[in-house]
Amino acid sequence: MGLLIFSVALVAIVAVIIINSYNDLVKYRNRYKNAYSQIDVQLQRRYDLIPNLVETAKGYMKHERETLEAVIAARNSAINASSRAAKNPGDPQAMQQLGNAEGALTGALSRLMVLSESYPELKADRAMTQVMEELSSTENRIAFARQAFNDAVTLYNTKSESFPSNLVANTFNFTVAELLPEATPEMRNAPRVSF
Repeated sequence: MGLLIFSVALVAIVAVIIINSYNDLVKYRNRYKNAYSQIDVQLQRRYDLIPNLVETAKGYMKHERETLEAVIAARNSAINASSRAAKNPGDPQAMQQLGNAEGALTGALSRLMVLSESYPELKADRAMTQVMEELSSTENRIAFARQAFNDAVTLYNTKSESFPSNLVANTFNFTVAELLPEATPEMRNAPRVSF
């Protein structure tokens, strides 16, 4: 009789551990997906600001068509990468593509900002100043959202790789999530222009 009670208690303890591990994995996965949605909101804001920036600059920079087109092309590429990443946050390939596309966009914006220094009328334009301030604010928000996402992914990955949760994670196909890649040198030096 004592052996039966011991066996039932042991099975109950194991069941509680499995259920708690599973629920924790679901909770942490949902946290990093929510954290990614915050990045997505800020990236969309950034993407929406870029056409305003290009339109404002276009009037002054008539001879810099290549640069303006490169910014729009990089923006479109980043939008596509962001859409793929939003469908499956944490997917290694999607996160890498998003990081690469964002790096290219930041590089194109940096080139545009450097060129805009050659146009005093553009630097003095009120619309350009306002768009640049909004873009700078958005860049900061993206950095904070990226950090929150990476923190949530790290917490999830730690839980999914720790014993005994790793047994539950492997059994129920909780895959390791990918961090949003570390900022490239271009992304670390976000476009800064003083007007």
